[in-house]
Amino acid sequence: MRKALVLVASIALLSACGDPNGEGGGSGADPRTLTVSAAASLTDAFTDIGKTFEGQHHGVTVTFNFGPSDGLAGQIEEGAPVDVFASASQKWMDSVETDGPGVTGRADFARNRLALIVPSDNPAGIERIGDLAEGGVKLVLAAQGVPVGDYAREALANAAIADAALKNVVSNEEDVKGVVTKVLSGDADAGIVYVTDVTSAVADQLKMIQIPDHVNVIATYPIAVVSGTKEAGLAQDFVDLVLGDGQRTLAGYGFLPA
Repeated sequence: MRKALVLVASIALLSACGDPNGEGGGSGADPRTLTVSAAASLTDAFTDIGKTFEGQHHGVTVTFNFGPSDGLAGQIEEGAPVDVFASASQKWMDSVETDGPGVTGRADFARNRLALIVPSDNPAGIERIGDLAEGGVKLVLAAQGVPVGDYAREALANAAIADAALKNVVSNEEDVKGVVTKVLSGDADAGIVYVTDVTSAVADQLKMIQIPDHVNVIATYPIAVVSGTKEAGLAQDFVDLVLGDGQRTLAGYGFLPA
C-alpha cells in the first residue's frame, strides 16, 4: 500500500512539473483566439505578423477583421468582441477610447503616405495631382469618414484643386481596397490610395504617381488593446510584437516608422 501511495505521489509531482504555472501552456494547451480589427491598408503586413504571433504562441489563432477604420470603430463601440484595434487614423482610435469601451496600451506604430494611381496604360494621360481637376477625368476616392478618403480630400485642398477635382468623383468606396479595384477594372481614370497599396500583386497593372511633399498627407497609425477583452495579456503581446519585431515586416511593405 505504501509503495502505491509513493507511486501516486510521484505521478502527481511529475504532472505538476510538466505545467508549473497550471495554465496549460504545453502541447495540451486549450486553443485560444485573438481577434484583431485593423485598417484595410494593413492587410498584407498584419497577415504576416499574425503568422509570426501564432508561431510564438502555441494553440493561439489570430483572427483578423480588416476594413475601414471608421466602420471598425463603430463595430467596437456597438459591442463587437475585439481584442486589438489598429486604426489608420487617430480620430477613430480617439472615438473608441472616449465613446466606446476604451483602450489600453495605445501607441503609434507606423506612418503612410498618399499616392496617385492610374491604370498602367493611363488612358486619361494623368501625370500629376493637378490633372485630377481636368474635365472628363473619372476619379475614385474612399468615402468621407474613411481615413484615406479624408486624407485624399485634404491633399486635393492642399493642391488648391478640391472643388474641380471633387466634381470628377465617380465613386466613393468604403475602403482603400475598393479604390484600387475600381482603377484596376478601368471604371476610373485615377484614384488616391496609400503608397503601400501598390503591392507586387497589382504593381504591373497600375502606374503610381508621387504626390509632392508640400501637398501630401502623412497618416499615422495607432494600435491598442480594447478594454474589456478577456485576452488582455495576449492582446498586449500582439501589440508588443507590432511595436517590436513587427516593425521590420511593416517596413518591408512600405510603411514608414512612427
